[in-house]
Amino acid sequence: MKAIYASRASMEDPISALEVGELAAPAIPEGWVRVRIKSASLNHHDLWSLKGVGLPSDRLPMILGCDGAGVTDDGREVLLHSVINDPSWTGSETLDPKRSLLSEKFPGTLSEFVYVPAQNLLTKPAYLSWDEAGSLSTAWLTAFSMLKKASLAMGEKVLIQGAGGGLSTALILLAKAQGLVVWVTSRSADKRVRATSLGADGVFESGERLPDRVDAVMESVGAATWQHSVRALRPGGTIVISGATSGDASPAELTRIFFLQLRVLGSTMGSISEFREMLDLMESKKITPVIDSTYDFADAPKAFARMNDGELFGKVVIKFSF
Repeated sequence: MKAIYASRASMEDPISALEVGELAAPAIPEGWVRVRIKSASLNHHDLWSLKGVGLPSDRLPMILGCDGAGVTDDGREVLLHSVINDPSWTGSETLDPKRSLLSEKFPGTLSEFVYVPAQNLLTKPAYLSWDEAGSLSTAWLTAFSMLKKASLAMGEKVLIQGAGGGLSTALILLAKAQGLVVWVTSRSADKRVRATSLGADGVFESGERLPDRVDAVMESVGAATWQHSVRALRPGGTIVISGATSGDASPAELTRIFFLQLRVLGSTMGSISEFREMLDLMESKKITPVIDSTYDFADAPKAFARMNDGELFGKVVIKFSF
């Protein structure tokens, strides 16, 4: 089957480790379902895999991709929940210590077909295009789960560190749909303008002193923004962390955290029940994800280069039209 996959690892030049071609279809585990992919989108997770982070050499070649939407063999139009649990696990999928994402232990979504447990399928909302539906599994679900963990009330203020990627655009749109006041930071003047067009109530240069303290911060950048995030919070406020793309933060600002009784919460992906909640909210408000750019299967290296250059605004999508 046609696939986009990591053939090796390269920390210095991850795109060079990318291959587009044919791979044999994997054996289908009992209880898993085959889905013909119509559209899938990229995440930074895919670039980390090409760098060899979280993807050891004994699992190569590995089909990349965590996001996707397609059609089952019996004609059902579906979205994919990419968190794969140990069969013995009960409870929230994201707390399973043996969990993985598609493209870590099992082949990912950037292929003609993908195979997932039957319980990992959700019905595609009819109002979403295939490209929009194929953008939701990772960044959007992560954003929804982060906001849910923050437990904010309508009218409270949330700061989103960094504007532009799939996660930050999802956070803006989902936070506005829940009646929150949304502030966003970015180094890019263009991205600040575009964040305003999505509904952000305030946009600021990265690290800029804010006019007021916020109730919560959505943090995925790490070292470059951590101090600003901590100092932006009101007493008793909350930081929700889903990543550290610029590295671990140091110093940790522990004195400020305990003195102001701040909450620091980690967030990884989201459960399938949260995915359903998010789809219900999106459909009720007719929210559609921001698409930065769309590429055909054969142009996958260009799509990965677009992700790698960091200038995107929204999701980078790959279409499977064969």
